[in-house]
Amino acid sequence: MQFPITMEFKLLALTPQVSVTDANGQLVCFVKQKMFKLKEKIDIFQDVEKQTALFSISADKVLDYSARYRFTDPLGQEIGSTKRHGRKSIWKARYDIYQGEQVEATIKEDNAWVKVGDGLFSEIPFVGMLSGYVFNPTYTVADPNGTVLAKIKKRPGFTSRTFEIDKISEMSEASETRIVLAILMMTLRERRRG
Repeated sequence: MQFPITMEFKLLALTPQVSVTDANGQLVCFVKQKMFKLKEKIDIFQDVEKQTALFSISADKVLDYSARYRFTDPLGQEIGSTKRHGRKSIWKARYDIYQGEQVEATIKEDNAWVKVGDGLFSEIPFVGMLSGYVFNPTYTVADPNGTVLAKIKKRPGFTSRTFEIDKISEMSEASETRIVLAILMMTLRERRRG
């Protein structure tokens, strides 16, 4: 993948739609999440027309308080997973990324007050429209040894929510894929929380 990777969420859509592009502006994948699913499942496609499936992300529980989200390829083979740290993530988001049953990396929110400010500010009539431009959370992806692998930052914007992923350290293509899928799942979950 050519970093930085950009994830752009459409704001004026009934269901979450995300376009993921690389540093050259080429579409990496497209996500259109389905509504009203008891057990969350997200299909990721190579194109906006949803002709070619790349991956699926599915929850292992109906209630997603601390669900584990498994990543599978089009043949149904598991390539990794991510899990939110239930109660610990209420204040500051934290997700583990797994290769098999082993933690490969962790995504941590850098400053929880940004999320609190965004949540409060966005509830003020008319003024709340500016929250997407004022409050921009950042996240860090690090391996179990503490080596920073990637940084995620929400870019200021009025008409869409855009997150940018910068690669900090070298990693395998399989690790890059798992990390991008975990960040995609994390941003889908966290953007609902403010």
